[in-house]
Amino acid sequence: MRLLHTSDWHLGQNFFGFSRWYEHQQFLDWLLLVLVEQQIDVLLIAGDIFDTANPPSSAQQQFYQFLCAAKLRTPHLQVVIIAGNHDSPTRLEVPMPFLTALDMVVTGQVTWQEQKIDVERMVIPLKNCHGEINAWCLAIPFLRPNDVPKIENAKDAYLDGIGALYQQALDHALRTRAKGQAIIAMGHCHMLAGKISEDSERKLVMGGIEALSTTIFAPEIAYVALGHLHLAQQVGDDMRVRYSGTPLPMSFSEEHYQHEVRIIDLAGDSVAKTSSILIPRTVPLFKIPHKEAKPLNEVLALLAQQQWPTLPEQQQPYLLVRVLLDKPEPTLRQHIEHALEGKAVRLVKIETSYPQTSQQTEKNLGLEDIQRLQPEDVFLTMYQQKFAASPSTELLMAFRDLLSQHQTESI
Repeated sequence: MRLLHTSDWHLGQNFFGFSRWYEHQQFLDWLLLVLVEQQIDVLLIAGDIFDTANPPSSAQQQFYQFLCAAKLRTPHLQVVIIAGNHDSPTRLEVPMPFLTALDMVVTGQVTWQEQKIDVERMVIPLKNCHGEINAWCLAIPFLRPNDVPKIENAKDAYLDGIGALYQQALDHALRTRAKGQAIIAMGHCHMLAGKISEDSERKLVMGGIEALSTTIFAPEIAYVALGHLHLAQQVGDDMRVRYSGTPLPMSFSEEHYQHEVRIIDLAGDSVAKTSSILIPRTVPLFKIPHKEAKPLNEVLALLAQQQWPTLPEQQQPYLLVRVLLDKPEPTLRQHIEHALEGKAVRLVKIETSYPQTSQQTEKNLGLEDIQRLQPEDVFLTMYQQKFAASPSTELLMAFRDLLSQHQTESI
């Protein structure tokens, strides 16, 4: 029996204001081919299908059209979907009557019956291409504090509750499964020792207290298919526990990530082999300069040298430009856009930095110091700290004019 683990599609995402519909469609078309070529029996989607709880209709159509196409191309395919922290649990579950007819299951939220969690609905039988049950899946969605069982004398009610819920689901699976049937777990959470992606991942709970230990996954669980962290990775030393990561880079910090999907081959109640298939990147990301910021004249020269092939806008690379300034440059964007005129690239961000001198020191101001400072003193101090220089006469006069206008309006 063969499973495919993927997650964190973030359909409907805009990248610095640019729609990523084309990139997502290219991924979904590629994934459809993989499902067919690799003869996948079960597709596991571990949360964050959409980028927001209220995704655009184009993203929802894209998702459901993919599911229909996948079922048409691989009639025996089973799909198990859980909600992530970006998803709306109820929205995901709305089409369940139709998805059930396609042998697809969505677990968007935890439900309660008579003050007990209904774990049975989260324990899903997995079938091979002949329709025989070969494994069971603990399809646990992203859990909020009110979704977990109450544990008496718990050190941490939330974390201990998550562990208890997985154990309850496992106990049900163990009672239900036949000999030789594997148990797979799904989750959308932040694990201890998991490597995060800078700039692109939303904290699940403030302060990072949500990080879980892999010990919540009992030895009887053969594989744990996780979502949430964007870097494809094994968690710590536990070879069973993996994040599949995102199919697309979600920020420039993921410029060099190897995005992938994970294939899991089951043999009886254990994993025979796992392997990854790298996802082709259809729209590249560029940073200029690549390593560190340079003065504006050097950056403009580098941009003038660049050649990008002519492509439709949706296929054009994303560009981050990094500039080293020694003073404010009001016409910075105009200079850069002029250098890029006629080039098939999308300028998404200009990142500025300023040289630090050995004479620069940050002075910690006390309350009495702040009370004595006038607005102009604050302006001059901040300007000096940021640029290691004094503002020009023109800029200082402009500040004084604005301050005078504000004070006049406040009277």
